[in-house]
Amino acid sequence: MISKKLILFLFLLAVVFGPSCTIAIAQEAPADVDTRWFHTGKIWIFLSVVLFSCAIIFSIYRARGGGDIFIRRIAGLEAVDEAIGRSTEMGRPILYILGLGQVGDVATIASMNILGQVARKTADYETPLRVPCNDPIVLNVVREMVKAAYLDEGRPDAYSEDDIFFVTESQFAYAAAVDGMMVREKPAAVFLQGTFYAESLILAETGNSVGAIQIAGSDSDSQLPFFITACDYTLIGEELYAASAYLSREPMLLGSLKGQDYGKFLIFAGIVLGVILELVGITWVSTFFKEV
Repeated sequence: MISKKLILFLFLLAVVFGPSCTIAIAQEAPADVDTRWFHTGKIWIFLSVVLFSCAIIFSIYRARGGGDIFIRRIAGLEAVDEAIGRSTEMGRPILYILGLGQVGDVATIASMNILGQVARKTADYETPLRVPCNDPIVLNVVREMVKAAYLDEGRPDAYSEDDIFFVTESQFAYAAAVDGMMVREKPAAVFLQGTFYAESLILAETGNSVGAIQIAGSDSDSQLPFFITACDYTLIGEELYAASAYLSREPMLLGSLKGQDYGKFLIFAGIVLGVILELVGITWVSTFFKEV
């Protein structure tokens, strides 16, 4: 505990030196302080954010109201049912690899959302689902997600906690352990979804060698060429983020996804319009953004 003498000493310091410090700070403070609540030079950025938000809200309400929300066909996601059905027919497990990302990484979150949808289907088909994890926090989150998916499908008895397990945090030790699982168990389907690094080709080639149908997805640009070469289907970039909405068809997710598409279209249209105006000699767009 802090002694009473120390508290008294600190109090005396505050009494003696406090007023002088306040005066010094007040003397050094600039006289022309900006008291405005909003930066008027950024008003168009504010309006752009409002417009983007309105597009998302409109799309969500439209989806909830039963409106037709078009999302282009993604071959890798269309093949999910095929991969699970193949595993069920062959009586072999499904191996789901979330990569080396942490629980806060966007790609890992997107991968866990896909895993939730895959777990629902494996619960219906009673297909074994193996999930080796690289991070202990990811492990606990994934266990709860898969358990909830099995419970929602009315098959809590089919859930096995031992099928979702921690391997190691070491990159290549993890790759070696997962490769050993592939060779021993020969899964009929392998999902590689998340953040991957130099181990991507090692995992994909091993899965290809055992004859598994492989569906990969990553936002790591440097690893996508390896997945495209060694896997049957590859989700590229934002396709990974759109997967949960695509598979679940949940109105909130579909509306958010469509609203973002509308926002991107508006941004692209603005860029094209600005380029055309600059080419014909109308420079107010570039002048405006320089001022902003």
